[in-house]
Amino acid sequence: MLFTPWTILILAAFGLTMWAQFRVKGTFSKYSEVPVSSGMTGAEAARHLLDSNGLSHIPVEHIPGTLTDHYDPMSKTVRLSDPVYFSDSISAVSVACHEVGHAIQHKVDYPMLVARHRIFPLVNLTSGVAPFLLLGGLFLKISGLFLLGIIAFSVAVLFQVITLPVEFNASSRARDLMIKMGYIRNSEEREVKAVLGAAALTYVAAALMSVLQLLEYIWLFKRDSDD
Repeated sequence: MLFTPWTILILAAFGLTMWAQFRVKGTFSKYSEVPVSSGMTGAEAARHLLDSNGLSHIPVEHIPGTLTDHYDPMSKTVRLSDPVYFSDSISAVSVACHEVGHAIQHKVDYPMLVARHRIFPLVNLTSGVAPFLLLGGLFLKISGLFLLGIIAFSVAVLFQVITLPVEFNASSRARDLMIKMGYIRNSEEREVKAVLGAAALTYVAAALMSVLQLLEYIWLFKRDSDD
């Protein structure tokens, strides 16, 4: 294993990532046992919220698994997992409305979502070759190859950083609309924030770890260039 001055920070960020994943599962599980006051299921809330925002053409589909919920911008579909689609819990309605938040972002051309969509094809390309370029450049001592790896990896890091405001904005939209539409009472907003905040932390931790890794690669490149 290669140890650098950045190693401890990266390990700490990795620990934060593991803790964030544990927390989101625990928080989701906790509030999956708490029914929402409106009695709506995740599927019902998503359908109603889409229709209320002029998005009746977007289907709400059930997919297997847990925490596999997402909005697919290519097919313009909201997909909800088992514990979200059928449940009337605070966790289910919160997650469902969050995914609808992405659909609303798509409708209004939310700038950060547009930026993420535009670089996604490039991310698919660079994320596959970046590890090989970095490892090849590092162990073969080819600085040009290593630099190409850094550039390729930086695209993936940029994608993760752009994802942060996209996720926070979707959660903010979801909370506001859930209250406005009467899906939750004001007294339930704290629980909704806990569910969506735990999910957001996973994105923050992942982005932090990627940024630290990028800084480490830049440090290695500069060190080898100075030798």
